Amino acid sequence: MIAATHIARLFNKPDSRNERVRLLDMVDRPLLFVALFLLCLGLVMVGSASTSIAEKMMGDPFYFFWRQLVYMGIGLLVATSVMRVPMEIWEKSGRALILLSILLLILVFIPGLGREINGSQRWIMLGPLTLQVSEFVKLFSVIYLAGYLVRHHNEVRSRVVGFLRPLILLTLLSLLLLLEPDYGAVVVLFLTAFGMMWLGGVRFTQFMLLLSSLAAALALLAVTSPYRLQRLTTFLNPWADPYDSGFQLTQALIAFGRGEWFGVGLGSSIQKLFYLPEAHTDFLFAVMAEELGLFMVILVVMAYLFVVYRALKIGRRAEKREQPFSGYVAYGLGIWIGVQAFINIGVNMGVLPTKGLTLPLMSYGGSSLLVMCIVIALLLRIDIETRKYDRRSQMPKGRDYEP
Repeated sequence: MIAATHIARLFNKPDSRNERVRLLDMVDRPLLFVALFLLCLGLVMVGSASTSIAEKMMGDPFYFFWRQLVYMGIGLLVATSVMRVPMEIWEKSGRALILLSILLLILVFIPGLGREINGSQRWIMLGPLTLQVSEFVKLFSVIYLAGYLVRHHNEVRSRVVGFLRPLILLTLLSLLLLLEPDYGAVVVLFLTAFGMMWLGGVRFTQFMLLLSSLAAALALLAVTSPYRLQRLTTFLNPWADPYDSGFQLTQALIAFGRGEWFGVGLGSSIQKLFYLPEAHTDFLFAVMAEELGLFMVILVVMAYLFVVYRALKIGRRAEKREQPFSGYVAYGLGIWIGVQAFINIGVNMGVLPTKGLTLPLMSYGGSSLLVMCIVIALLLRIDIETRKYDRRSQMPKGRDYEP
């Protein structure tokens, strides 16, 4: 209630227009421009990659393009609002958000509310909207874990129980995700959490023990589940069965091969013509490689590296400015983007098993796009608050400062 009141007052300030101007003046423009570049490129590629399947399923070749455009508009509107919410509100809301995550994961399995697509129960129906719960769970987990690292900073560094406690909660979330099933979200969730705890000061021996335990658990999950084991063996040799289990991966590799240096031209992909499944979602990167070539592939990879670098830099600066919660959130968001982009690109290029993860800011999907816009807005907000700190510290003593 207190948090809601604070946010309401924030949005009803009489000088809100002046505040928006100040926020725009202080925003990290390079990060914003690179994020917008990925968003716009993703919109174009979704439109190109989905024309055939959209015309066949919906009778409109631009059906997915228009929906992605609407998602993008909503995401940008939400992002502008998130940028105005102080990080202290997010810090106070961490425990409530993790409880909300558990609730959402349970609601997925309620008949009439949860929705099953391609054998996975990952979505909640809210009228005309379909929300993929795992995207919000990853965001809420980062916020909760950042708050935990601040509250139990010394315990995390000195005692085993300090970093085991959040892992028990993350394990509960992971079990619910595996019931959907969403193996890829579990991998991203744990790798992000481990990265945050490593940067939070967990001892190297304890960290390596945890990492080894995670690797063993994931390997056990892979070999004990028939469809995951099939994905793993297919990844090792997709050409052994190119017309069945290896079909998706071989088609993606063919797309990369056809692209060469500068691609076959925007809209001229052959693989998107019902050869490459999920061309506008999980395998959007392969279609982009075919149409725009190696040059664009390198440019997009560099763009993701820049976003990750900027996030880690923002986190480091916030930590130095005595804003540890903001620093850990920035670390977590940067690791999350980097891990998910790496896995998606690796899957598209055949160097990782298929995981069913979207390419951040680019792949088709309302929930993914909305959450990623929130992620970028949080990074921009953290950067703005650290800049305010710098300006405040430079003001002469005794003079009031208007943030």
